[in-house]
Amino acid sequence: MLEVKYFIIRHLLSIPIFIGSWIALQSGLGLHFALSGLLSVGPYAISIQLIKMIQSRKLVSRYGLSMSEYRHIKKQLKEAKAKLKQLNGYFVKVRSVRAFKQLFEMNRLAKRIFNIVKTNPKKFYQVETFFYAHLDTAVQLTSKYTLLVSQPVKAIDVQIALQETRETLLDLNQVMEQDLHQVLSSDIEHLKMELDFAKVSFKKQDLSLLMKGEIKNDRKSIDS
Repeated sequence: MLEVKYFIIRHLLSIPIFIGSWIALQSGLGLHFALSGLLSVGPYAISIQLIKMIQSRKLVSRYGLSMSEYRHIKKQLKEAKAKLKQLNGYFVKVRSVRAFKQLFEMNRLAKRIFNIVKTNPKKFYQVETFFYAHLDTAVQLTSKYTLLVSQPVKAIDVQIALQETRETLLDLNQVMEQDLHQVLSSDIEHLKMELDFAKVSFKKQDLSLLMKGEIKNDRKSIDS
């Protein structure tokens, strides 16, 4: 969502530069209308890239990362996106309802982890194994499984391979659940801290109200 926002901002800021360049080239240098518009694309593209660099540095500072770290994570996210597309294409090919549910759950977990890291790139370091190993394994095993399922031959060795692959995929689902829990762990801890703080604040407020009530009652007793 933030990337979409930054994309819109870049182009909104660059449009006046494009228009200004177009007018300057046409009126100042007396160039043809169409040629001026074509040449104005240059300043427009340059301004977009400059604004993008500024936005990237702002994001890097916001997430507490170095520029090289941010670029590396962006690269990993780009590669993971392609793998997710592969994974998404595989799970719809299975015929078994049980297998479909299993692969659908794996796809859901993988997308959830990807979106969390995309929103907060610093969380990449909490689930590096997901990007370096688990997602690759998921794609390879799912590819193998869909290939075996599509075979017309149902020999005993094929059935054994299918069963082993299903069991491995089930184990991988559990591993991905752990990955998801790991990437959410800091948020969970932060939430717990906020809840503890809220509880302490409520207790202090209740105690303060109770003490005020006791003071009022004491005053009434004295007055009576």
